[in-house]
Formats: sequence, structure tokens, C-alpha cells
Amino acid sequence: MNPQANLIFIISLLLGTTITISSNHWIMAWTGLEINTLAILPLISKSHHPRAIEAATKYFLTQSAASALVLFSSMTNAWHTGQWDITQLTHPTSSLILTSAIAMKLGLVPFHFWFPEVLQGSPLTTGLLLSTIMKLPPIALLYMTSHSLNPTLLTTLAILSTALGGWMGLNQTQIRKVLAFSSISHLGWMAIIIVYNPKLTLLNFYLYAMMTATIFLTLNTIKVLKLSTLMTAWTKIPSLNAMLLLTLLSLAGLPPLTGFLPKWLIIQELTKQDMAPAATLISLLSLLSLFFYLRLAYCTTITLPPHTTNHMKQWRTNKSTSIMIAILTTMSVMLLPISPIILTIV
Repeated sequence: MNPQANLIFIISLLLGTTITISSNHWIMAWTGLEINTLAILPLISKSHHPRAIEAATKYFLTQSAASALVLFSSMTNAWHTGQWDITQLTHPTSSLILTSAIAMKLGLVPFHFWFPEVLQGSPLTTGLLLSTIMKLPPIALLYMTSHSLNPTLLTTLAILSTALGGWMGLNQTQIRKVLAFSSISHLGWMAIIIVYNPKLTLLNFYLYAMMTATIFLTLNTIKVLKLSTLMTAWTKIPSLNAMLLLTLLSLAGLPPLTGFLPKWLIIQELTKQDMAPAATLISLLSLLSLFFYLRLAYCTTITLPPHTTNHMKQWRTNKSTSIMIAILTTMSVMLLPISPIILTIV
């Protein structure tokens, strides 16, 4: 794709995200979401492969439906209360419709079917945008309306998302699909706590975005898309593969690593809210996703003899991306000891 066009689409993405996050009026928030959707479509379909075109079409249809529901929800609320302010979403029907719309935007169960397909049809860099920056505006809307959302509905969606995200990722061989189900599972953790402690949801999202960015950028550097090629990729940049192993374990939420922090805090908060059964259930369900992270980690570090026909040789790496990956990987693995400082900032 033309670099100028690429730049315009990336700037539009940032603009749409900023408009939605900083708006008080529902129409402005909806405008930001629309700008975002339109900016990401060319980035999904830029390879002109039939799968990419299919992914872009699926993405467009689901996001259009979700945007229409956001508009419908805000109009219903304005009809009943005379308020267009995002924080004044008080009508129960409106908050119910909004929860469904945001679940569709994010890819929460039962509106998750589009997400793995779209991620599978997109290039890795676009997949990174879809998994991180495109999730920020809907989560910001949930954050702003968290006081009037239905806790039972969100807890149900969250537990189903964690269950299905773990279950459906078990037998995948395509890494992008595994990461899509991993995203659905993490969204479950974010959704369960949004009503009780919205700041924890944001902290979870920031750390998830950081670890996912590390994994996508690493895979993009070693040019790997499926498990069979991941097994032979250790010959390219062995040190990067070792760090990929640690980042995957961090994303799984294993203790000495960064990914343990949000899970620990969420379980603690749920217990404080007398929701120990929900905390136990969501913790047990996250063991499902731990299985496929361990499988990815195993495939990353397994030392099979390299088959040269399987992958392109990497003669030199991109300097700027290498520095970014180095910083992100360090943060993805080593932030747990400084968690008190993180909590004071958040």
C-alpha cells in the first residue's frame, strides 16, 4: 500500500479513537467509532486476497450493526430522559442495548464469531491494531457508563467469554486465531470487573495491549503465521524466541510475570464484592487458555532441526522495531515487582 495512504489511515484511526475517548455527547462518540471502522477497512483488505476481502466485509457488517445499536441506545435514552450526555445513561433498556452493542464491537461471547475470522484474514500489523487500539474506544464507553450497567449480564458475558475463548483456542493451528481467542478470554476478565472497579479494567486492558503488541511484533519480525513454522523459527533470532516464550507465559498470567498482576487484582476485588464463586469459576476457566499458551510456548522453544524450505531467511532486522520489541518485552515480563507504583499511577 502507498505509504501516504497508509499514514492517512493510521492518523484517521488515532483521530477516531481520540474523538470517542474525549467526547461527552453520544453523537460525537458514535462519529469516532465510525471513523475508526472506515479507517481500518482498507488496512484489513490491503492484500487483495479473497480471505482479506471476506474479513473486511465481515468486519464492516458487524461494526455497522454495533454502531446502529449504539445510536439506537443513545436515542432511546434521550427520548426517556432528555439527556445526550454519555455519563447520564440511566434508562435500563438503553443500558441493555448499549451492553449488547459494545459486546459486538469488542467480540464478547455471544457476539464473538466475527473476530477470529477477521483476525485470520488480516496481516499481522493490522491484527495488532484490531486487538489493541480498536478495542480502546468501546472499553472507554463502557468505562464512562459503568455505573449504570447491569452487573448480572456483564458477569454472564464475561464467564462465557473466558470459557469459550479458552475452549475454542485449544485445537487451533493458526497463531492469529489462537491470539483472537486469547483476546476474547481476556475481554471476559475486563468485563467482569467493569461495574465494580472500572480502573482495574483499564489497567488490565493496558497490560493486555502491551503483551499482545509484543507478541504480534515478534511474530511479524520472525515472519511466522502458524504453529508448524513457529517450530523451526528458533534459528532466525534465538534470543527473541526465548523472550517470546516468557511473553506468552506472561499473557497466560503466570505469577512472577506482568500478566499475573491484573488477574490477581481482579480476583481480589471480586472476593471483596462477595463474588468468590465467580472469581473461582473465571480462574478455573483461564486454565483452558493457559493450555494453548503453553502449547505455543512449547512450539516456540522446541529445537527441531530447521527445514530451510519452510521459511525465509532473515538477513537483517529492522532497527526501530527491534528497539520497540526490546522495550515492550522487558515491560511484558518484569512489571510485577513495581506493581505498587503502577497502582498509584492508575
